[in-house]
Amino acid sequence: MMGRKIGSLELTVDQMVRQLSKAYVSMIKSNTELRKFPSVMLWGPPGVGKSQGIRQVAKEIAEKTGKRVEITDVRLLLFNPVDLRGIPTANKDKTLAVWLKPKIFQMNDSEDMVNILFLDEISAAPQSVQAAAYQITLDRTVGEHRLPENCVVIAAGNRVTDRSVAFTMPKALANRLCHIEIISDSRSWRDWAIRSGINHIVLGFLDYNPSMLMKFDPTSDGLSFPTPRSWEMVSNILNCVSENVMEVYPLIAGCIGDAAAHDLCSWSEIYCKVPEVKTVFKGTAYDVPVNPEVLFALSSEISTYAQDHHSDDEIRNVIDYTSRLPVEFKNRIFNDLLQIRSIHRLLSGIYAYDDWFLRSGHNWEDYGL
Repeated sequence: MMGRKIGSLELTVDQMVRQLSKAYVSMIKSNTELRKFPSVMLWGPPGVGKSQGIRQVAKEIAEKTGKRVEITDVRLLLFNPVDLRGIPTANKDKTLAVWLKPKIFQMNDSEDMVNILFLDEISAAPQSVQAAAYQITLDRTVGEHRLPENCVVIAAGNRVTDRSVAFTMPKALANRLCHIEIISDSRSWRDWAIRSGINHIVLGFLDYNPSMLMKFDPTSDGLSFPTPRSWEMVSNILNCVSENVMEVYPLIAGCIGDAAAHDLCSWSEIYCKVPEVKTVFKGTAYDVPVNPEVLFALSSEISTYAQDHHSDDEIRNVIDYTSRLPVEFKNRIFNDLLQIRSIHRLLSGIYAYDDWFLRSGHNWEDYGL
């Protein structure tokens, strides 16, 4: 990288997804050649969510164009310059060398497909390999091999200032890319977390302590630290192994470090004071907590529980109960419910929610209703 700042616009993962998916969808619908859009370079610290963002871009393109989208994920760190061109062999007459096409160029070029060539960890590749990426990013070729017309190229890597494995990008390559710096943002991460089934304990803890989402310090020698990626790892442990934080404490500390794991363990004790979430959905919860910590915990439980429990009556009961909470938590839960696409039609038919939705500046047409 060139210095501390890369001269790019800072975007959250959600903002990046919106910008790129809108651009690609517009070009696809207008039958504009995808090669006319510059190859994109995503910069950011380890674990900020660059790879997840690309998967979301693919999902948005598929939903809005009706095309199938396939991601070819290439870790350039594992490649030698010759690997990008293919293995040499003799032609039929044994007079010339013929380069066998690398697997990364074996893409479906049909009209109902969109390919995303994702060159991940490009900044960790030696400069000789980065140089071999010149043709891919600008000319969309390596030697005699050419990317299909239905392919977009996106690269990603850590910054030199992150003190991860990273080489300074040559100016010639840098000038061939559209640079976007990805920054951590607790609100956009939370929206993604609701859609992705992140455990309610992790969700509530980060609601109450948003600064703990990203604690990457390039000057520290610690190997485990909180990032959006490591919190997803913790969520998987809680969802798949045990929700007893103390029971899986060593595993959690191995992902986010001992200090953060200790704080999460202390936080998990709050849930014994939270009203049982089932009673909220059944319409039999009457008491409204006043303790802010309990309200944060309750909000996270309602939002995650709603992913799998959303009959007409259950959603109406939730809206009725949530409407009695302090406005900050009402807004939080109502926004979380908006991330669950399968219940949009139910929400739009409930007056209390519809009133909040319109007052918040939303439009149901933007959600296909």
